[in-house]
Amino acid sequence: MELVKFYQDHTVQSLLPFWQRAVDTTQGGIFTCFDNHGRELLSCNKYTWSQGRFVWLWSRLSWLVSAGLLPGDAKKYLEEAALAVDFLSRHAFLPNGNCAFLLSESGSPIESIPGKGYDTSVYADCFVVLGFSEYARVSGNARVLESAFQLYDSIVARIQAGDFRSEPYPVPKGHQAHGITMILLRIAQCLADSAASLSHPRAEETYQHMEAYAQRILDVFLQPEGHVAEMLPYDEKDAGTLLARHVTPGHTLECMWFIMTAAVKRNRPQWIPVAASAVRKAYMLGWDTEDGGLFRMVDRDGGRPQGTVSDDPFSLLICDTWDTKIWWPHIEGLYATLLAHSLTGDDDFLAMHHQLHEYVFRTFPNPETEIGEWIQIRDRKGNPIEKVVALPVKDPYHILQGVMLMVDLLGGKPATELRPVEGKS
Repeated sequence: MELVKFYQDHTVQSLLPFWQRAVDTTQGGIFTCFDNHGRELLSCNKYTWSQGRFVWLWSRLSWLVSAGLLPGDAKKYLEEAALAVDFLSRHAFLPNGNCAFLLSESGSPIESIPGKGYDTSVYADCFVVLGFSEYARVSGNARVLESAFQLYDSIVARIQAGDFRSEPYPVPKGHQAHGITMILLRIAQCLADSAASLSHPRAEETYQHMEAYAQRILDVFLQPEGHVAEMLPYDEKDAGTLLARHVTPGHTLECMWFIMTAAVKRNRPQWIPVAASAVRKAYMLGWDTEDGGLFRMVDRDGGRPQGTVSDDPFSLLICDTWDTKIWWPHIEGLYATLLAHSLTGDDDFLAMHHQLHEYVFRTFPNPETEIGEWIQIRDRKGNPIEKVVALPVKDPYHILQGVMLMVDLLGGKPATELRPVEGKS
């Protein structure tokens, strides 16, 4: 079967039916607190993190349907995205301008950690910017774009001041996190695309932010050995700790397609081979030669993460889950390898894509086809396990985003993500 047809069919037959049933058409947004098998909705609470991502997904779906790349009702998708935008606009923003991390079904803020306040993760704010940006681009809604810019400015100011939180896994003291610069790169990318589409005066400025974030990742986090450091200690004496030595292959794969996309948009061809090389390294380090699939975390030299272990939540997470096989690194790897092949012509990346594709689609899709989607969290052998990954949700974002990006890339039209800025081809 032609690859684009496979991803189109998987989107329409397995992924969308599950998530269409989860849309809250009354209050707005989507229900995500399902068990790993997708059989039971455990809570109707709404994590702002996932709601912002849902807005991006449904807005992009509307665009792809309108472009003829997927079947469906583009107007309905955009209306449901608009309802979620309204839900977030009315309920997610706190008096200080930050976003509440967790909301009730009807929108009341909830403390995800009792006694620790409502705005416990800047990532939630970032995903609201992501969703609002894409909705504004697809709908042409300038008001929503202004809201995205206002929140983006707040995020940047907080991060520059070091005044931000990132629960459930706070950045350990004395370290800088690749994930923070990475999410800034992505939201600047989406915000700039939206601004350019609506002829907003801040489009060029925001593209320059995107370039600066990409360059920082290449200059600071990409190491001479070819891997991307997930946590960099400020003090060199901590270079041998578990935190400093561990690598998250999925994050590298995801981030490198961000950078390759930025390279196309801003005519930075020198970034493409560097990012593609990092994709190759991450795949090599992450691939489990015994059981197949990508490890969640590995040592910078490969295998089980090594180094001095502290008792911070992030170190404990590494020790507990490094060899699990979870959904998001695999779908990010599928797109990153396909994009690297598209931009470099190197067939090694196509071979990686096919190897990963074979593993993914015999491992993750739910065998209960009446439920659909994926059983997202699995042990090293590929067996389903009940573990919480960041949030106690079955998040739709990575899988649907990945298959939509691949449909766009393979669909015979200029890919949305890769369309150069006018005048910057």
